Amino acid sequence: MSSRPAAARRLDPPRTTPGRQAAPAKRRASAVAQRRLGAARRRQLRRRRAAVILVALAAGGAGAAVLAPTFSDAVQEITLPLKHEDIIRQQASDKRLDPALVAAVIFAESHFRDQTSPAGAKGLMQITPDTAHYIAQKSGGVAFETADLATPQVNIAYGSFYLRYLLDHYGGNTMLALAAYNGGEGNVDRWVAQARSDGRELRVQDIPFPETRHYVEKVLAARLDYRASYANELGL
Repeated sequence: MSSRPAAARRLDPPRTTPGRQAAPAKRRASAVAQRRLGAARRRQLRRRRAAVILVALAAGGAGAAVLAPTFSDAVQEITLPLKHEDIIRQQASDKRLDPALVAAVIFAESHFRDQTSPAGAKGLMQITPDTAHYIAQKSGGVAFETADLATPQVNIAYGSFYLRYLLDHYGGNTMLALAAYNGGEGNVDRWVAQARSDGRELRVQDIPFPETRHYVEKVLAARLDYRASYANELGL
């Protein structure tokens, strides 16, 4: 993510008030905790399965042949990882996004690893501090700190907020929103204006920045892969 606006600690208004709503809030919190526990158990199971498969493949022979289908699943977890699916589902629902698109952006930005880029973009969705503070201002957050971007819940919430903003800005055009997520809103606005002055619409192949062009192609392809491979996990 580069040269773009910003995000906040409280992106969503409080969902509960004292009194009668307290019990439903507890039930929702319990349900969220159960989903997260289930997701953690599935990830642990996949890691154990991958370890068993590697041992079997090292041994060779019939064992490797029997485990071949499971091995492909383990390879998929490495080549197309998915973590924090409960947060992705929640934020996609709140922000009216395709959860597969959110997962694909995380994949392209960080491969689901918490990291900081040379440009200072942070976390799973690679949000710059400036962008985060912009979103904090827009969403009413008052207690945001840059260190919060290391928290998956916060990072995915901010990235989803910004992705929703860009989709609205570009009339729901996913290609333009992704180009702006990577290359900057100002650049994309100029490219769109130039294309329209030439009597055409901006296409992926028209994006002047090779990095941004490849980024858009990567996210769009990954979106299809996530829909095909993780439909249940993403609630599709």
